[in-house]
Amino acid sequence: MSGDVASAVKTNRTTVTAMILIVAILVVAFLAAGAVGPAIVVAVINASIRGTVPIALGAMSGILSERSGIVNIGIEGMMLLAAYVGFMINVGLSSSGAPTALQAEPVRLILSILGGVLVGGLTGLLHALLSIRYKVDQIISGTVINTLALGLTGYFYLAGATTQGRLPPVISNPFKQDAGLLFWIGEIIFNKGLVTYLMVLVVITVTIALFRTPWGLRTRAVGEHPRAADTLGINVHRLQYTNLFFSGCMAGLGGVFLTLEAVGIFERGMTNGRGFIALAVMIFGKWHPLGAAAGALLFGFATALQGQLQFFNIQIPHQFVGMLPYLLTVIVLAGFVGRARPPAHVGKPYEVE
Repeated sequence: MSGDVASAVKTNRTTVTAMILIVAILVVAFLAAGAVGPAIVVAVINASIRGTVPIALGAMSGILSERSGIVNIGIEGMMLLAAYVGFMINVGLSSSGAPTALQAEPVRLILSILGGVLVGGLTGLLHALLSIRYKVDQIISGTVINTLALGLTGYFYLAGATTQGRLPPVISNPFKQDAGLLFWIGEIIFNKGLVTYLMVLVVITVTIALFRTPWGLRTRAVGEHPRAADTLGINVHRLQYTNLFFSGCMAGLGGVFLTLEAVGIFERGMTNGRGFIALAVMIFGKWHPLGAAAGALLFGFATALQGQLQFFNIQIPHQFVGMLPYLLTVIVLAGFVGRARPPAHVGKPYEVE
């Protein structure tokens, strides 16, 4: 892992810049602790983490897809469909008519997560089918998925649906409040749901898999020069189908985070552009998982400010505060990233000879 971090720092200046910004944010946060108290600072950091999870998972989804040569602007739709299906499975298993064994908390919630993730994966396969077999323009295919997800979840939306609860913390904070700094650090590290920890695992796994395994080498080769990869015996289309499935699964995991861990309910259009921000984060990180994760944390912090600035008694119109993540997206894409080179063959259909 340390080798991956060193490689990212050496080759990706955006990652370094993002990490510097994050460190600066943390320094400001700890300085602010003296003025507003550690409880508020920890609340801001935890809100930043909650904002980071779906964006980071969406960015991993985009990296897997685009490193394979397929543009994926359908992340938003994959997240939305998975969020809906995960929530509705939770609703169904929470009803009195469901078998008692399935209503038990670990089983019910794990089945809900798996259902949402599977739907995300199947949506990824749909994108692959349209892009690879039917040669539909990949931008249009992604747009179709976004539109389809918005329409389906809006049509089948069930107002007032309730569940028996959302994901509980995996590990409670073992430190008591009289432990001082350890207690506040524990409040940041612990008391998180399963998907938050899975996000960290996904980022590490994708980094190692993409740059340290034969599968990763083949994926990058397909994204850069599929003809050469095909000549070497790599089944380009099979690899793309596989990667698009896992890309959809990661977007789906980001979606179920919203309904099963962060909020606990489903609302129409609740992904609220996070899939598109994830794409911006992917470009910000220059298609590197660690760079994208660092960028997601930055965007998560901007998202967290929407709800937390009031604690600092800063009088800013809420409309402007709500613009912050999107404003940051525009600034980053317009001038902060600099030259970002995507995989050479991304967006171009490949014909097997």
